[in-house]
Amino acid sequence: MVEKLPSDDESSRYLLTPNRSMSWQGNVRIWLALFVLSALIVTGFSLIGGWMILPFAGLELAALAGGFYYTSRQCQKQEVLYLGHGGVIRLEKGIKRKQAEWEMPRQYTRVWQDEPRHPFTPAKLHLQFRNEEVSLGGFLNMDDTAALLAILQRYGITIQKRKRPESRRF
Repeated sequence: MVEKLPSDDESSRYLLTPNRSMSWQGNVRIWLALFVLSALIVTGFSLIGGWMILPFAGLELAALAGGFYYTSRQCQKQEVLYLGHGGVIRLEKGIKRKQAEWEMPRQYTRVWQDEPRHPFTPAKLHLQFRNEEVSLGGFLNMDDTAALLAILQRYGITIQKRKRPESRRF
């Protein structure tokens, strides 16, 4: 998702986040519903003598909880892109807080657009200044990537396309 944030000075700020289909509370509710269903099934099998299903059901629920946590955590990623009128591009990345920051002069910064490997996947964007290259919005879908490209072009940032090398398949 690409969202314009309010700004105090003359620069523009954009918040880039992945699409989140469900909140953490929704994930917990689904896990609890699956836990209750699994508990009913395990109880039934235990009563007829199939108690060996109990540890496997527990492992399955633990793996499911780990998957929910990991996915929810990855959906908390965000990037803030500052397009300053002072000729500076600043990118901040993190999960719930700023963990990394890059500042590049807009005049000398290049945006690379890697062609997608498949027609249904979005193009990957990278900011490059000198020898430093930083991915930009790697979690965005096709529509959000197109919106971000339009914003970058509106600010006069040059976007150059490059073809990714083909990977060999054996």
